[in-house]
Amino acid sequence: MNLIPYEYIISRQANEKLDKVLGLETSTPKKSMLVVSEFIGCSPSLSGAIRVNPWNIDAVAEAMDSALVMAEPEKQLRHEKHYKYVSTHDVAYWARSFLHDLERTCKDHVRRRCWGIGFGLSFRVVALDPNFRKLAMEHIVSAYRRTTTRAILLDYDGTLMPQNSIDKKPSSKTLDILNSLCRDKNNMVFIVSARRRDTLAEWFSSCDKLGIAAEHGYFTRMKRDEEWDTCVPIGECNWKQIAEPVMQLYTETTDGSIIEFKETAMAWCYEDADPDFGSCQAKELLDHLESVLANEPVTVKSGSNCVEVQPQGISKGLVAKRLLSSMQEEGMSPDFVLCIGDDRSDEDMFEVITSSIAGPSIAPRAEVFACTVGRKPSKAKYYLDDTVEIVRLMQGLASVAQQMTPV
Repeated sequence: MNLIPYEYIISRQANEKLDKVLGLETSTPKKSMLVVSEFIGCSPSLSGAIRVNPWNIDAVAEAMDSALVMAEPEKQLRHEKHYKYVSTHDVAYWARSFLHDLERTCKDHVRRRCWGIGFGLSFRVVALDPNFRKLAMEHIVSAYRRTTTRAILLDYDGTLMPQNSIDKKPSSKTLDILNSLCRDKNNMVFIVSARRRDTLAEWFSSCDKLGIAAEHGYFTRMKRDEEWDTCVPIGECNWKQIAEPVMQLYTETTDGSIIEFKETAMAWCYEDADPDFGSCQAKELLDHLESVLANEPVTVKSGSNCVEVQPQGISKGLVAKRLLSSMQEEGMSPDFVLCIGDDRSDEDMFEVITSSIAGPSIAPRAEVFACTVGRKPSKAKYYLDDTVEIVRLMQGLASVAQQMTPV
């Protein structure tokens, strides 16, 4: 770093002996002006300096003229600001701050486990909490047997159904598992998905006691025969007229991508596109949509192979909170809570159920399991490797439920 501007500021401040030699009064206000290159290392630290591109001769001349004709009080204020910064940010300060940042960065790494994930340019090191572990079948089955009132929240895509599956409809095996769990009157089983409510209603029509939350929880129903409820009134979606042309532009330039239209949301999905190019386009689209929809009552989120625009205040966490509250009001505070999901939108559910452990919405000493799909940083305490293990786990719980349900 070029320290000459710092040295100039200190010299302009001077001291009592130098003032005496120069015949100046000690109380005389000090002043200085700096014209610095915008490429110099200390430029960001000197907020009162006039920054210029040194290769632009006209700009340099204008900056020098501005510094010369600037009012004396302004010069004094700029000098005071610079001198305060330079006198307090010395080498000792830099060394202390560097060591402090180093200690703060490494403080939690001692108790974390680090894993290398990915290959090539996508390789990264992930630090996981030591308490983050694989969910054992024996552990959760034992907890299921010990408890009497249970809440089970399941994501669909990427959890019960593999992301790369062409046919997204639930298999007969999955439907049998859900029906087995729903037959126990002490179980409240919910599918919490980003999909449309008409799609989910059709797919799970054979599960009459299954609760469904569609479009991230905007629409919910407790059973098949009940009416759909909305967490907020359905308003006008004029923002779709803004978002659709933008998404359409990216769809035309990204082979394999599609736009998914929902009642209250829109999603740009690129799971069939080239992974690298699709990811790059998604980041650009996210920034573009956030810009054009800044004044609209919506949020733009990045999900698993998609960028989605949805109304504000909607989240899967709200579904979990409302479900636990309704069970408490009915005198059925759950002593077993299982929540499984695979992407960012499910993190809200994990946060709600883990924070409810000490709250009134679940029973004291309740068995709480927040489980994510894949070994990755998450608010969940447990993980399973893939959807195959998820289905196997749910099949184990369904078998126990059949044994415990009276004929």
